[in-house]
Amino acid sequence: MHKIEFIKPVYNLNEIPKQILPELVLCGRSNVGKSSFINSLFNTKIAKTSSTPGKTRSINYYLVDNKFYIIDLPGFGYAKVSKEERDDWQKLIVKYFSLQRSIQLVVHLIDSRHDPMLLDIRLNHFLRTENIPYFIVLNKIDKLKQSEIARTKKQITQFFPELLFGENGFLYSSIKGTGKKEVNKILSKIFL
Repeated sequence: MHKIEFIKPVYNLNEIPKQILPELVLCGRSNVGKSSFINSLFNTKIAKTSSTPGKTRSINYYLVDNKFYIIDLPGFGYAKVSKEERDDWQKLIVKYFSLQRSIQLVVHLIDSRHDPMLLDIRLNHFLRTENIPYFIVLNKIDKLKQSEIARTKKQITQFFPELLFGENGFLYSSIKGTGKKEVNKILSKIFL
């Protein structure tokens, strides 16, 4: 994967790009590191990162090699936003998935330092129920000691027993590059 360009932010589903291409969808809680994940995969600073959770309020469209979209969905579960705004985000995300355009893969990012939130569990259930292909990325793995990584891997499979590390579960660090090669390999197989 080489060339990535930011296409547009989408606040309303009628603003979605007309051209239909295969889609890679990124989702996860606020501040899980979706923008850093994009930047690290492409060695770029194209996705805006912020230390303020809940910053991304739009569905952000990126185009890769003119072949497929990366869609960065707004993060969920951030408390300092009004309930009405959170509900709007959730409706937007559910509606987005209901469009059934050309989703090839969903990457569900989870912060490796924390147990999955109820919304992570619901998202996982939704993806499995709808038969949408996905894998889970345990992000920010550089923040854990080796002993904690083993414990985290064990804990996550209690929430998601279907996880097999190296196949549909990956450890990832945008800072150290952990997991980048494995994730790129899968993405290349699906999209290029």
